[in-house]
Parts: sequence; structure tokens; C-alpha cells
Amino acid sequence: MQINLVCIGKTDDKEISSLINYYIKRLPKHWNFEIIEIPDVRNAKNLSPDLLKKEEAKLFMNHIDRTDLVMILDEKGKQFTSREFAQKIDGWMNSSVKKIHFLIGGAYGFSEDMYNRANEKMSLSKMTFTHQMIRLFIVEQVYRADQILQGKPYHND
Repeated sequence: MQINLVCIGKTDDKEISSLINYYIKRLPKHWNFEIIEIPDVRNAKNLSPDLLKKEEAKLFMNHIDRTDLVMILDEKGKQFTSREFAQKIDGWMNSSVKKIHFLIGGAYGFSEDMYNRANEKMSLSKMTFTHQMIRLFIVEQVYRADQILQGKPYHND
């Protein structure tokens, strides 16, 4: 299985990057986890939010095949407990999903095309966080899902 975190722009905060790498190194090799950072759209300041989202959608789609599973990280998405999220990943593995993409959009979110392409939407919190912090949180939750699926001790069990 391949798990990708696909994001617009780079993480320029060294502390957050260091923490992201801390968790990536602990992920199982057979998950083939990769972060794909899509460069910001050129002349984004000259585009309306809707046009910018459409341009970003084109860039996202360059990394997504027809059979890939796409999970959009979105404030309107479903929230999962860590155990539920682990079971979701386990279900994908057991149903032979080959490639999963977790998408973090740009400042204005996603275009309708991306919402239509997505298999699901997931929210990590009702609170607002920077896109860089969301990268850390999803990588940590993927790591935590692996630990849960391995039966390792979890959160005061």
C-alpha cells in the first residue's frame, strides 16, 4: 500500500518539519508513506479564490490516478477517533486499496472538482490550525493508527 500526503506549498517551519520527520521514520515501510509538496500556483495573488482553487485542483489531479482513494482534509469532513481512523486504514488495507492520498488544500480549500473526486472528507478538529500543523497532525495520526493496529499499548488502556 502507498500512503501519500499531498499538500500545496512547502513547510518552512524547521521545528514542525523535524516533528513530521520524527513520525515518518517510525511508519511501517510497507505503507510507503510519502509527502508530496505541490508548488504554490504562480501569480496566485492575481487570481480569484475560485480560480485559484481550480488551478490547485489541476495540480492535485496530476498526482491522482482513477483508482486511487482520495481523502480530503476539510473542516466540513467527518471526525474520527484515533481508533476509528486506525480501523479505516485497516479496512483499506483489507480491501486491497493500492494508493491512498490525504489532501491538504491551499488557503481557500478545495474546488468543487476536488470535492467530487474525493472518496471521503475528514476533519481533524473543529478548531482552525495552520496547514503546516495539519501536516504534523495527520502524520502523527497515521503513525498512531499503525501502533493501534499492531496492538501496542494505547492511551491509558
